[in-house]
Amino acid sequence: MNDLDQIMAMAQNVQAELSKAQANLDTIEVEGQAGGGLVKVRASAKGRVISLSIDDSLVQVSEKAMLEDLVVAAFNDARAKADAASGEEMSKMSAGIPLPPGFKLPF
Repeated sequence: MNDLDQIMAMAQNVQAELSKAQANLDTIEVEGQAGGGLVKVRASAKGRVISLSIDDSLVQVSEKAMLEDLVVAAFNDARAKADAASGEEMSKMSAGIPLPPGFKLPF
């Protein structure tokens, strides 16, 4: 029965660490760019968009379609960087936990 208690304690510890890591992701900021930096999006590693910056040179009616494409590209760039930062944080958190091969967090 002692082994079961240890397993339960370890599971509770993993859950607490996972919650802490998830909360920490919202404090990590990444910046996505498009158009050589003319459009920038800042987001948290959790995927929350913090800000959008569009260079004044792009705000012309004739350039509307390009501006929309650049905003989409900047959001996608920020999301990719957020996913990478999230994966890095989660791997740090799970580094000390003896998990079976192929087992991934979160559960």
